[in-house]
Amino acid sequence: MVNFHQLRQLCKQQLLDIIASVIFYTAIPLPYVKGLDFQKVAYFAPALGLMMGGMLGLLDTVINYLGVPLLTRSALVVIFWVGITGGLHLDGAMDTADGLAVGDPQRRLQVMADSATGAFGAMAAVAILLLKTAALVDMSENRSLLLMAACGWGRWGQQVAICQYPYLKPTGKGAFHKQAIRSYTDLLPSLFLLISLSILVWFINHQNLFLSIGMLVGGCAIALLTAAWFNYKLGGHTGDTYGAVVEWTEALFLCVMTVFR
Repeated sequence: MVNFHQLRQLCKQQLLDIIASVIFYTAIPLPYVKGLDFQKVAYFAPALGLMMGGMLGLLDTVINYLGVPLLTRSALVVIFWVGITGGLHLDGAMDTADGLAVGDPQRRLQVMADSATGAFGAMAAVAILLLKTAALVDMSENRSLLLMAACGWGRWGQQVAICQYPYLKPTGKGAFHKQAIRSYTDLLPSLFLLISLSILVWFINHQNLFLSIGMLVGGCAIALLTAAWFNYKLGGHTGDTYGAVVEWTEALFLCVMTVFR
């Protein structure tokens, strides 16, 4: 027999966790909500990514309807993309680039912790934004679904980094993510969600079979490899590298998807 009180409490807690994830990962203004627990925000990150991608796709559709040219439209989408996250992940990618530019591995974490942005951080940000904009310009169809997939796979890559690799700063701001993603089984719900999105692309148009397969294989491979590469370079991950995994997975995924345009 179903215990409706427990079910109600579970649903309420899930909703609160999702709201916490929105507050933590985005700049979307939300009213104050009592009783939020931010320990599980990483668990809902890919689902939040799909939601953010949907918002980007909606913006793209609206300004396309208004007659905005493709290049300008793509640039506006990328700018809104940065704005909706508050630059959280892009800042991590910049700090990571500055750290990796240091020849002495012992000083890399120290440099990454410095709030000042160096030349390599600025170049990384420019590269990421250019790749995203250029890739979107080369896409004429399925832009909304591909934006959703990019945001989803980027955050699934973050989950992989949290689950599979050590956290280098036990007292760092991102250390608590380990409480949300403890084993590979915690990766499966979001993976199934992203697989479903790929199937939806094929279901909408059966001519998109190769695109659907490319989204699934490409997204999974890029997310896994990006998380592994930063671990290889640093011997683990930090909150900054989590952001770098998100940004580079998104950018590289969109670049690969231009092959199927």
